[in-house]
Amino acid sequence: MIVNVPKPMEELKELLSDYQGVYILGCGGCPIGCESGGRARLEDLKAELIKSGKKVSGIQMIDFLCNKALVGAQLRCRIPALKNSNAVLVVSCGVGVQATAAMIDLPSLPANNTLNSQGMQGLWPSVERCDGCGDCLLHLTGGICPITRCAKSLLNGQCGGTQDGKCEVETQRDCAWHLIYEKLKALGKLDNLKKLPKLRDYRNWEVSDQERKNTRWALEEEQLYRAPKSAGRQ
Repeated sequence: MIVNVPKPMEELKELLSDYQGVYILGCGGCPIGCESGGRARLEDLKAELIKSGKKVSGIQMIDFLCNKALVGAQLRCRIPALKNSNAVLVVSCGVGVQATAAMIDLPSLPANNTLNSQGMQGLWPSVERCDGCGDCLLHLTGGICPITRCAKSLLNGQCGGTQDGKCEVETQRDCAWHLIYEKLKALGKLDNLKKLPKLRDYRNWEVSDQERKNTRWALEEEQLYRAPKSAGRQ
């Protein structure tokens, strides 16, 4: 399970400030176990956004947003609502946000921050990966993660070695920052490049004791079930 927690509501309102019509998409996998998602949270987000003057064009739950085939098939039925949207607010880990962004031509914005799980990357065998930075910036990079898609994990744009959109470390690999630039250009959001932090704050990798209370850590702290003692069993 990839552990994620809700971004503060004020932060969500800020990253949605440029968008009037919002579609809310939730993952029925990890956020349920982490208590950071589910139908109730989607309804709460809808109410808060409407109260702040946004138009919510629809809400939807998909079992696993990391599965792009499933995301594409499920969203195909919601095209009319998506056409009335300016952005999609995605309640999932970073993998779900990236998978959603790969399937639609609307900005996909993270409603959650993904916490560091000491190497756990999720199980979906595709290019989308999440490093658990603790402060997701996918709303600024067109839903393409510069940390996991770039061979050097650069946060401040492409290096000087990229050639024809390919990586200098792995010559058959697409340069992540070339992909980000092209995606932002298509979305009309190239100004996002000016909003990126100059440095990566590695302190966000530290998971606070307050956050170590969800299902994933609870299973490591205590047994979920202990078989009763029976005759002859000590």
